[in-house]
Amino acid sequence: MSGVLYLKNHLPVILLNLLGALALALFLLAAGNTVETVLFILSAWALVLALYLTICYVSRKKRLDNLLEMAGQLKERYLIPEVMPLPDRAEEQVFYQLLKMAEKSMLERLGEMERERGEYRSYIEQWIHEVKTPITALKLLCENNQSRFSRDVLAELENINRYTEQALYYARSEHTEKDYSIREMNLADVVHGAIADHKYLLRQCGMSITVDDLEPVVYGDDKWVRFILGQIISNAVKYRAQQQPALHIFTERTGDRVLLSIADNGIGIPESDLPRIFEKGFTGQNGRIVHSSTGIGLYLCKRLCDKLGIGLTASSPDRGTTMTISFHINDFITGVQS
Repeated sequence: MSGVLYLKNHLPVILLNLLGALALALFLLAAGNTVETVLFILSAWALVLALYLTICYVSRKKRLDNLLEMAGQLKERYLIPEVMPLPDRAEEQVFYQLLKMAEKSMLERLGEMERERGEYRSYIEQWIHEVKTPITALKLLCENNQSRFSRDVLAELENINRYTEQALYYARSEHTEKDYSIREMNLADVVHGAIADHKYLLRQCGMSITVDDLEPVVYGDDKWVRFILGQIISNAVKYRAQQQPALHIFTERTGDRVLLSIADNGIGIPESDLPRIFEKGFTGQNGRIVHSSTGIGLYLCKRLCDKLGIGLTASSPDRGTTMTISFHINDFITGVQS
C-alpha cells in the first residue's frame, strides 16, 4: 500500500482536522490566550494526528501485505476468502462478502466446466473406440486382398489410426494416473510393436530401419511408451529424406538411466526451433515445408513423458533428428532380482 495513496484517501480527515485546529486557534486568541499557548496546542494536535495516521498506516499495511503474501502462496487465488480473516471495519466486511460471493460463483462455474469437460472427454473416448471398428475392418479387407492399391490404403489407414490414437491419448493425458501401470517391460517388444503399428507407412516411403541390441528391461508403461514411439516414428516418416530414408534405434546406459534413441536422416530441425518443439501448436520452419504439421504430436509426447516421469529430449546434428527417451533404472528392483 502506497503512503501517498493512503494520505489521499484520508485527505478529508486531514482537512477536517485543519479546519478544527484553525477554529480552535481563533477561539483561543479571541479568549485572550497568548500566541505561544495557541502554537503549543496546535503542535500537540498535529503531533497526535500524525501519530494516529502513522499507526493506522503501519498496521493496515502490515495486514494487507500479509493478505497479498497469502494470495501469492495460493495455487487457486480465488480461494483467498477461505484463508483471510474476517475484517473488523464495516466497509471491509462488505468487500469480504463480495469476495465470498465471487468465490462461490467461481466454484460453481468451475464445477460446471469440469462436468462438461468430463462429458466431452467421455464422448471423445467412446467415439474413438467406435471408429476403430471400421478402421480394423478396412485393414482386414485390405490385408485379405493384397494389391498395390490396398497397400496404399493400409498406409493411409495407419495415418487415420494414428490420429485417432493421438486424440484418445490427448483426452486422457490430463488423468494419466487413472490409466497407467509402471512395471517391468521388454523394451525390444515395445519398439518392434511400435514399428509394426506403422509397417505399411514405413514400407510405402521405403524407409530402412536398423534396431540394435536393446536394453532388455526397463520400467514404464508399455502402452504409453509404445504410443510415444509411434508419434516419433511417424514424425520421422513425415520429415524424411527424399533419398534413402533411414531410421536407427539403439540404447545406451548413462549413470542411473537407460537412454533409448531414435535417430533419422531426415531434414532435421533448425537450431532456432529446437527449444520450442515441445510447445503446443508450434510447427516452426519445417511446418512451412510439410503443411500437414499440427504441432500436437511432440507436445503430447512431452506431456505424457512428464506425467510418467520419463525424460524426452531432441537433438539435430548436421543431418537428421535424434529423439531420446530416458528411463530411470530402478536400483531397488534390479538389486532384488539380481
